[in-house]
Amino acid sequence: MKRYLAVRTYRAISSRHIALLCCVFFACAAYAQSVSPTSTNQGRRALQAAPFAKDTQRAKETISVLMVSDIHFDPFWDPAKVQQLAAAPVSEWNPILASAPSTDREQRFAALLQTCHARGADTSYPLLESSLKAMSNHASGAKFVTMAGDLLSHAFQCKYNTLFPRSTPDGYKAFVEKTMSFVIAELNSISAGLPVYVALGNNDSDCGDYRQDADGEFLAVTGKLVTDAVPVVQRPDALETFAAGGYYSVPLPAPIQNTRLLVLNDLFMSSNYSTCAGKADPAAADAQLAWLQKQLDEARVRNQNVWVMGHIPPGIDAYASMARMINPCGRASPRMFLSSEKLADVLTDNSDVVRLALFAHTHMDEIRLLRAEPAALYPTAPGTPMIDAKGFIAEPRAVALKTIPSISPIDGNNPAFTVAQVDPATATLVDYRVIAAADLTGSGQWTEEYDYSRAYSEPFYSASSVNQLLTRFAADFNAQSKASQSYLRNYLVGGGASVLVPFWPQYVCTLTHHTAAEFGACACPTAH
Repeated sequence: MKRYLAVRTYRAISSRHIALLCCVFFACAAYAQSVSPTSTNQGRRALQAAPFAKDTQRAKETISVLMVSDIHFDPFWDPAKVQQLAAAPVSEWNPILASAPSTDREQRFAALLQTCHARGADTSYPLLESSLKAMSNHASGAKFVTMAGDLLSHAFQCKYNTLFPRSTPDGYKAFVEKTMSFVIAELNSISAGLPVYVALGNNDSDCGDYRQDADGEFLAVTGKLVTDAVPVVQRPDALETFAAGGYYSVPLPAPIQNTRLLVLNDLFMSSNYSTCAGKADPAAADAQLAWLQKQLDEARVRNQNVWVMGHIPPGIDAYASMARMINPCGRASPRMFLSSEKLADVLTDNSDVVRLALFAHTHMDEIRLLRAEPAALYPTAPGTPMIDAKGFIAEPRAVALKTIPSISPIDGNNPAFTVAQVDPATATLVDYRVIAAADLTGSGQWTEEYDYSRAYSEPFYSASSVNQLLTRFAADFNAQSKASQSYLRNYLVGGGASVLVPFWPQYVCTLTHHTAAEFGACACPTAH
């Protein structure tokens, strides 16, 4: 499926994505236009070709894994049915939602979106069912499912309060829990017995977006739903950590060998996080990071591989930077997704055991590399290793990070999910395909958007291969290569390539540099 968005959708994309990148990078883009590509590439501290062990031999056998994110299911899509949903048990939701739409559905839903200042529509029941059917068709042999957060729609609390103006807080919490239970049950219905591993997103809360209480009732109740895929013998530990902070550890199922999945709740690490009472509380993030480090230490002792899954990725939050008109080439620093670089530091410091990091949140299909960039290292000429202060070749520490495109079409992207091929012996992501709907509603056919190995000519999605690919992007200043053009097409699923074209060099800096300082040095070399 290769198609351009309708004019209306393209305008929506322009207002969110082109504008945000323009505001974040306007000074950098002006500089880039004023110098030659050759001198710019030599002057920028872009990703260097570090001495990674090269990927040379593809796995003979792989298994399939279904990767999903940002469903943002909206039970308010047909407002006339919401009273029935609130009164009914979750087991009766499907017949209610599948019944004929109300005659005034469109008008009432449009009014609801306007009242709640929603920027668009999330995943309706028809779209959810269409996506589940497509998952069954395209990932029928998958061994497990990863869901990287945000099961609930945007503006969930406002929509509920508008339709239930006299409801109690307990009534709202009950409806949140029902909706979470329904979406998880729908994912479980893809294939009986198929493990589904769920991370929470910033919208997955019973007290508001980016709000949550550690050791709260919501985590205790939701934990029973989420940890159902954890082996019975390990479920008590998973329930305990989930109730404390929404994170847990689970061994990946056979035939994947000796690998654990660490599921994070990095809402607590977000720059926007607060408790349900609206207060800052770093204790929950610190406790989770300590748990993560302990899990990684144990994995190293046991010679285990590790996957880490969360919702909000480490790195630059370009949209928030645009909203605050921050210029990264000036004195102000760009806004970050997370409140500190601690998560990225833990992952890169343990890159000897972390094989893959899965995140979401942006709704876009992105390829990223978390790479340690300590001040003790300085760049040599392009194509040569990084050297430390004593003149020795620095051992690279990097983790391949994949952001999974969303089911929700709220940003003008066609709904999509990912079917990955994994080497069971090493837990290495070998290849993946993005499967996308033909339009924003999911009413048409779902087909392959692209295949990673064919689009980018890389044998694996490992730190080494991603390093090579992003180094090629950085060297391709005008985004003219086949690989760069593929990325431009694939970034916004179903959209045109023009979204990132004016800001390609600066955007690549966000893929290869996750700290504000290193991003600034990459995007604005004359200022450093």
